Amino acid sequence: MAEIQWDWLDRHSDEIRTYTVDHLEMVGISLAIAVVIAVPIAVLVRRTRLGYGAAVGVSDLLYTIPSLALFAVLVPIIGIGRTPVIIGLVAYSMLVLIRNTVVGLRSVPRPVHEAATGMGLTRRQVLMKVELPLALPYIVAGVRVAAVSAVGIATIGVFVGAGGLGELIYNDGINRARPFLTAVAAGAAIAFAMALTIDLLLLGVEHLLKPWARARRRA
Repeated sequence: MAEIQWDWLDRHSDEIRTYTVDHLEMVGISLAIAVVIAVPIAVLVRRTRLGYGAAVGVSDLLYTIPSLALFAVLVPIIGIGRTPVIIGLVAYSMLVLIRNTVVGLRSVPRPVHEAATGMGLTRRQVLMKVELPLALPYIVAGVRVAAVSAVGIATIGVFVGAGGLGELIYNDGINRARPFLTAVAAGAAIAFAMALTIDLLLLGVEHLLKPWARARRRA
């Protein structure tokens, strides 16, 4: 069994750091764009069965496309690099974000709506001050799922010149006359640590957005 060459990791630490930052940027940018697109769509379709079905149906169709195939389709249109990968990651994030946001908005109890309306709030104010704040834990839960998935899918971006940890796993590790275990293991370990760290951070945010749950546990 091949051993990890720690000296190689030390000599290439700057490259590994660059790959890691590039990977994290792709994931972060794609998630931010996905949230900005998915939440307004969810707000628009939350009350209509037809609209919700159409939004989920389209996003579900996009989710079923294999990632490498989607990147390959995008490359002739927009070229190689980060852009096709970011677009792909946004597409794959839409399904879970739209679903979770709609579930969160629909979970707001009717008496809460009635109380807010009785206080003189407009529909827009009810949405911004009541519905969306109460739906935030559901939205963050969706972002957690999308983030973990995006970390893994982004590694395939190496095939379209996007950089990231795929460079370390494939170009430095697999794509050699003799596969180099050290680079593969390092890339996989960093990707795993990145996904776990992001998930734990978002789990903490989700916990902070549920003060009522903490109150019930204390009671």
